[in-house]
Amino acid sequence: MITVSTAVNAPIEKVWKAWNSPEHITQWYFASDDWHAPKAENDLQVGKKFTISMAAKDGSFSFDLIGEYINIKENEYIEYNLEDGRNVQIDFEIADHKVFVTESFEPENENPEEMQRDGWQAILDNFKKHVEQI
Repeated sequence: MITVSTAVNAPIEKVWKAWNSPEHITQWYFASDDWHAPKAENDLQVGKKFTISMAAKDGSFSFDLIGEYINIKENEYIEYNLEDGRNVQIDFEIADHKVFVTESFEPENENPEEMQRDGWQAILDNFKKHVEQI
């Protein structure tokens, strides 16, 4: 498993909503400024799915990230499996008036683990920035 984390200076309710609401997901779910998330759908229930479209802004490449929820504890924990079978776990912990978001995921085999860690961390950093600005 690869783990990335951040500390968000916001109430848990705001963090949870920004993490799970499509109108927020499209504002932060990308690793660099030359990418964006033009579309997001999310049915936050065990056995249901989410889809996040990620695309290069120049139109050169795009893909959909699709997962199915297997465990949800509101304001605390989300676990899902990606379409390729990899598992992802996200913990939301409140401490020192912040929400610590920790995301652990199974790496894929195409890219170096360091590159995957950096990409997922960049997305998480965008999330923190977005939540603290809204």
